[in-house]
Order: sequence, then C-alpha cells, then structure tokens
Amino acid sequence: MRIIAVLALAANLQLAALGGSLGLVVLGSGGPRPFGRAGSSYLVEINGTPRILVDAGPGTFLRIGELQLDLDQVDTVLLTHLHIDHTGDLPGFFKARALTARAPAIHFAVFGPSGAGVFPSTTRFLNLLFEKGGAWEYQKTFGADEEIRGVDLGVELNSSMNQIVDVNGLRITAIATHHGDCPSVAYRVDYYKESIAFSGDMDASAVPNLVRLAKGCSLLVFHCAVLDPPNSPSQLYSLHTPPRRIGEAARDAGAKRLLLSHIAPDVEEASRTVLQSIRASYQGPVRFAHDKMRVPANP
Repeated sequence: MRIIAVLALAANLQLAALGGSLGLVVLGSGGPRPFGRAGSSYLVEINGTPRILVDAGPGTFLRIGELQLDLDQVDTVLLTHLHIDHTGDLPGFFKARALTARAPAIHFAVFGPSGAGVFPSTTRFLNLLFEKGGAWEYQKTFGADEEIRGVDLGVELNSSMNQIVDVNGLRITAIATHHGDCPSVAYRVDYYKESIAFSGDMDASAVPNLVRLAKGCSLLVFHCAVLDPPNSPSQLYSLHTPPRRIGEAARDAGAKRLLLSHIAPDVEEASRTVLQSIRASYQGPVRFAHDKMRVPANP
C-alpha cells in the first residue's frame, strides 16, 4: 500500500498512548436539493476533538456555527467527489478555520479524486479556488496563513486500496468507487480499535470495493438517496445504491452499525420501507442521519 505522511496532522495530533475514541458529527445529511438539510458533510472527532472534515456541502459553515465547534485542530479534509452538494462550502470552512485559528499558520492536507471528463482533479480544483489567480486567492492570507496541499487519489474501480495516513494510531484508507461520470472515492478512518467508513455517493457497481474497505468497521455511513427499483428514476441507479443493496453491503462487510445519510425527500417519506429492505439482509443497528447529530463510533 502507498502511505502518504500528513505532516500537519503528525505535528499537531495529541493521541492517547494506549487507545482512544472516534466520534462523528453530522454537519449535513442531505443532497443537492434544498429541502431543509445541509449538503453532505461530517466531522470526525478524535478523543472528543474535531480533527477530520469529510466533504463540505452547502450548509456546513452554518452548522459549524450552530454547534459552536472548535475547528482549531482540523487539518485533514477528505473529499469523496467534487459535486457541489459535497464541496460547495469548502471555502467557507477554510475561512471559518482561518479566522478562529490560535496559531499563525495552518497546514491542510486535502485528499480527493483525480480528474476525468468535466471534473478537475482535486489539486486543480484547489488551485482554481485558492492559488494565484484563483477565485479566492486572498483566502490564504486573510486570517492565519494557510498551506493547502492537495492529494489526488485513483478512481478506477480496479485501483488498489491505499492507506493515505498512518500516524500515532490513526489510519485513513481510501478506495475508488463509481458515481456516474463523477470520479469518486470512499474512505475509512481507524483509530486504535474504532473505525468509521464513508461510502460517499456511489452506485451498486462499487459495492465490492466498499465491502473491502468497510470490513468489520464500527460504523458505516452509507448514502441512501434512492428507493429500490423501480421506485426512483432509472437514471439515478447509475449514481446511487438502493436500500436492499446497501443492506447486503453492510452485511457482507460485517459493519457493526449502519448510519444512512444523504437522505432524499422520497427516502425520508418511505423510511419504514427503506428500513425493511435493508433488514432483509442486515440485522445490525440502523439509524437515519440528521443534521447536527452526534454518533460515537462505538456506543
């Protein structure tokens, strides 16, 4: 496996010597349509301190303020893909982090998919926003000085699973998924004996990769944006995994608990049917995410 050292995280991370805890803060549990949920976004807490941002959909900035979260130790960002409902508030997050920083400089590591078609690579995406000539070039000097370092990850389904962070008991692993024409990646965060896996948006063709990534995880966050066929528009099944297949994936991965997120209105209205479909295969605890929800990796 290819291991990428994250110098900022290694320098700042204060981890327990013999173990510790992982927790999840759901900043946004919705998708691209505005119906009262923020776009997909999560913070991973290590020993109670926010450390890792996973996606930054519209509404992330607002939810951080509502929860009065301390961002001072967040220096790692994991982007599953570059759709607006997963990245629209990334500039707002960087701004919030810079204006509340207690140190004069911040070093971010931002992981995300390489580019294809109309989608730039993660490094180019960051350059277009924040580097010289970018839309918000001023951001890196307004507040704390920022170094924003992008890392592009493989997006072919036959790409190897990569450990991208390994420091002081914390490991982050990535694997390619499939989300129509948009390059996409799933992630797993391990901290000693606890783990959280994030599917991101993906169709059922990527389930074998997700199962490999999520094997035995404490908590699997799986995006549930469609109903079982034929109850959602047919084109959406090339973008998202239906509930019955989600249940099979959680079962095959041996996930201890399942959290459904990226909830669409029709999924919310049919939540009982969705749960029944998942339970046809998966017998572990299942919850539906909502904004500002806190979930420990292990209850």
